[in-house]
Amino acid sequence: MQGMYITMLNFIRKKVTEQYPENRGKVFPHERMRGQLVMPHNENNQHKCTACGICQMNCPNGTIQVISKKEVDAETGKEKKVLDTYLYDTGSCIFCALCTTSCPQDAIEWSTNFEHAVFTRSKLIEQLNHEGSSLIKKSNN
Repeated sequence: MQGMYITMLNFIRKKVTEQYPENRGKVFPHERMRGQLVMPHNENNQHKCTACGICQMNCPNGTIQVISKKEVDAETGKEKKVLDTYLYDTGSCIFCALCTTSCPQDAIEWSTNFEHAVFTRSKLIEQLNHEGSSLIKKSNN
């Protein structure tokens, strides 16, 4: 009888199911949701990543790949490491956030984009740094 009582209560309660594809514009995930890793760029196509590789070392399953190159600094004449390609594999990411918490520059962060469905695994690998982007120059002020 108790089971029938609970069933009858559920018939008269307001429904809470979200009809996702139909109500796509009405569904807003929480701002702290770990949906997809992004590298923010400013209006001058500059980012904060110094290619230190700490995020790559802390990733437990090799989701992040930081490829850097050496360039000569025009001001000092010394060689320095510069970010060439920052690859992120959504398909193998476990969304643990070790990469974002360990980044000393806060160069990467989580977006609330949660739609990752694609037909091939190769489309899950993304380059986070934009083409032609560069490091933000720090001012001494």
